[in-house]
Amino acid sequence: MTGPSTFSLALANETATAHLMADLALLIGAGDVITLSGDLGAGKTAAARAMIRYLADDETLEVPSPTFTLVQGYELPPFPVVHADLYRISDASELEEIGLAPFPEGVVALMEWPERAPGALPADRIDIALSHRPALGSAARAAVITGYGKAAAQVERLQALREFLDGAGFADAKRRRMAGDASTRSYARLARDDGFVILMNSPKRPDGPAIYDGKPYSAAVHLAEDVNPFVAIANGLRARGFSAPAIHHADLDAGFLITEDFGSASFVEGDPPAPVPERYQAATDMLAALHRQPLPETLALAPGITYTIPTFDTDALLVEVGLMPEWYLPDRNALLSAARHAEFTAMWRELLAKPATAAPTWVMRDFHSPNLIWLDARTEFAKVGIIDFQDAVLGPAAYDLVSLLQDARIDVPEPFELAMLTRYMKARLAADAGFDPAAFAELYAIMSAQRNTRLLGTFARLNRRDGKPHYLKHQPRIWTYLNRSLTHPALEVIRAWYTVHVPAPVP
Repeated sequence: MTGPSTFSLALANETATAHLMADLALLIGAGDVITLSGDLGAGKTAAARAMIRYLADDETLEVPSPTFTLVQGYELPPFPVVHADLYRISDASELEEIGLAPFPEGVVALMEWPERAPGALPADRIDIALSHRPALGSAARAAVITGYGKAAAQVERLQALREFLDGAGFADAKRRRMAGDASTRSYARLARDDGFVILMNSPKRPDGPAIYDGKPYSAAVHLAEDVNPFVAIANGLRARGFSAPAIHHADLDAGFLITEDFGSASFVEGDPPAPVPERYQAATDMLAALHRQPLPETLALAPGITYTIPTFDTDALLVEVGLMPEWYLPDRNALLSAARHAEFTAMWRELLAKPATAAPTWVMRDFHSPNLIWLDARTEFAKVGIIDFQDAVLGPAAYDLVSLLQDARIDVPEPFELAMLTRYMKARLAADAGFDPAAFAELYAIMSAQRNTRLLGTFARLNRRDGKPHYLKHQPRIWTYLNRSLTHPALEVIRAWYTVHVPAPVP
């Protein structure tokens, strides 16, 4: 077991306590246990209340002390939270009666008065010991934060985050939670009198099992394993007139960034959300403008340091489509025999030979509505704010257009998709008489089939491995996009094979 990690800090008032709890909330996840110890009136309930309100993104949320109920539950956007008060517990065996023994899975537990049940506390936990500091003011507190077991690393990261914010001048900024994504990254909006910025927490991606030719999945498909690609690609995009966030402060080793805040103007509107035509047109034009210029493979990262963009090679694309037989087909009771799996791989390897020979460009990879912000004050394609590109690779230009026009999270009507595809090809042809629309349309269909095959497997994996079932609701939409692309003559073999071996998702 890892030894404890501890640091101390002074909290001038309840606002400072709220900032501490917001910073900690950025680093925790379902299954974590946080204990709050200290004398009566030390601020344990205020600290728990601050974290719950931050996670709920609701400063007015009613969060009563659980002194009499003992346990209070909250269904919050990132994960459920249990707030418990053990003051009236006389024996650790009573934890079972209130649902805390064993500790519930998939929740964050905030527990006041942990000293009432010391033998029942999990080995991996974070303890925040609060005490009065009248010498600093009537509302001042001292906090000693200790991480036990696996939580020691979280406390070390919390200390590093606090030092980063202090050094950047944002220690006293107001924090507001932002929704995360399917990655290990998390975000907060920081507010000062001079405006807003975004705090990105991007820890190094943990290596998974080396099951893809001796590599973990992230390495096999060239996913970013630290924050360096984000900084390099952001600088490269801005240098060419595209709207990526400016990097105001960076700790590349720790993976903390403070970046420009683009706001929240979306590319979709309505219920259910649908594309805003003007904004999708601008995004289509932006891709055409990016793809028609020569782009380097290597970018400056910091003085004397460069970053080389990886190539989206056939092996990486094959690992991605392999998520379908690995995760999606078992969910549909359609396991492949070894022979059928070999057919699947051989069929895709042959098809992917075409994009492998296409002229490469920068591929953002997740160029779709959740990662695009409308910047109305800017002009032309600079109106398209891009916020997710750390997994960028060198690959076929069609890939990002597929990401945009076959958005996994919203329905893009086929006539609109075709109109935007035509708009893109006309823009490319106007800038380059050698551009081949028919060849591009074929690549578009191939990359659509590849991406949507991968997404069926990815969302099945997010459900079964990561406990994120809400991604399953997108599978029928992905299936619709996949079948659109399979009508292209170049995909006749894939279409016939899928018809026999790949069942549709459950609605």
